[in-house]
Amino acid sequence: MSRQTAVEVIVVGAGPAGLACALDLTAAGREVLVLEASDDVGGRMRTDVVEGFRLDRGFQVFNTSYPQVRRRVDLGALRLRPFTPGFLLADGRRSRRLLDPTRRPAQALGLLPDGPLPLRDLATVGLLGLCDAALPAAVLKRAPETTTERALRRAGVSRRTVDGVLRPFLAGVFLEDGLETSSRMFHLVWRSMVRGSLCLPGEGIGAVPRQLAARLPEGRLVCRAPVERLTADGVVLADGAVLRGRAVVVATGMAAAARLLPGLEVPTARAVTTFYHVASVSPLREPVLVVDAQRRVLNTVVLSEVVPGCAPDGRALVSTSVLGAEADERAARRRAGELYGVDSSAWRPLADYRIAEALPAGPAPLPLSRSTRFAPGRYVCGDHRATASVQGALASGARAAREVSADLAGTRR
Repeated sequence: MSRQTAVEVIVVGAGPAGLACALDLTAAGREVLVLEASDDVGGRMRTDVVEGFRLDRGFQVFNTSYPQVRRRVDLGALRLRPFTPGFLLADGRRSRRLLDPTRRPAQALGLLPDGPLPLRDLATVGLLGLCDAALPAAVLKRAPETTTERALRRAGVSRRTVDGVLRPFLAGVFLEDGLETSSRMFHLVWRSMVRGSLCLPGEGIGAVPRQLAARLPEGRLVCRAPVERLTADGVVLADGAVLRGRAVVVATGMAAAARLLPGLEVPTARAVTTFYHVASVSPLREPVLVVDAQRRVLNTVVLSEVVPGCAPDGRALVSTSVLGAEADERAARRRAGELYGVDSSAWRPLADYRIAEALPAGPAPLPLSRSTRFAPGRYVCGDHRATASVQGALASGARAAREVSADLAGTRR
């Protein structure tokens, strides 16, 4: 870029929200420039290659049911690999299998005598999922709002099942174990899990934003271009370059957005740490999520069983996630071994990702969609302006594009 450049719209950040916004504005005929501070696109949806292992920046799953995903992403090109539809609930002494009865009814019902859910709770949870899947998302968004815990109890789920099964599982979904997340958010997430498949792309989660970025016109994306501050008519980069634009869309993480837009209110951030370990032998020959019933870790999974190509030479790649950004690697490795029922002392630590802004908190009351307009010519989008999900990020980016286009055309709506 030259030291002074003028474009119609500047998008700051090339995560899912920024890319969706830029693509929609481009399709509407607007001149867009996307500035990304990092060396590649994706934001939190990045994949690194370390010693031949493919590591997502924090454990992630890809849900195929999200409307924005289905609209924008070529799912076939991602070479998706599914998880087992359900999870193992382990406490270090035994593991109990909880399968999705809507996908594997024979197996799920066959495990009832020793299953983690009583028959009544299994029926209640199954009915809850079917109802959420059948109802339009708009209906769920307008439903009476409370906490997730109260919603489950009101649905008739026993305290034993809430505390012993659903709380440990949902802690890994919402990155909080108090079940204080809005019931509306819970029902939307539950709906998406029933309607879609939980998978991982063959090349890692970073393949999703890379696919989106590839559709931008040449020269419309600049990486390694951190924005220092916004001006009255554009932005100033960290290297002093000045860019002018009729509109600026801030599509960064929450802390960076608050810095660039003083006065912007952002939610509390949920933090998580993901440890990656290398094992000579897979501790579990199945692509299934293992949930810690005692919540000493959130969950663990042998990623090389989900996506064999993520680990070279037949070795196993194990991912273990823990709430917070101050987790201890040795404790997490030891607990993962207990959950698998193996000696994990020889597992080699490969990498850890301590993610302070893994998810925006979503306690009730929770606005599920907010305007992206911040000030004249200034906009902000991201999952913190919608739901804490890829769907929310993409939808917020799409809304920003609509609002920018309307304002530039003088037809504000």
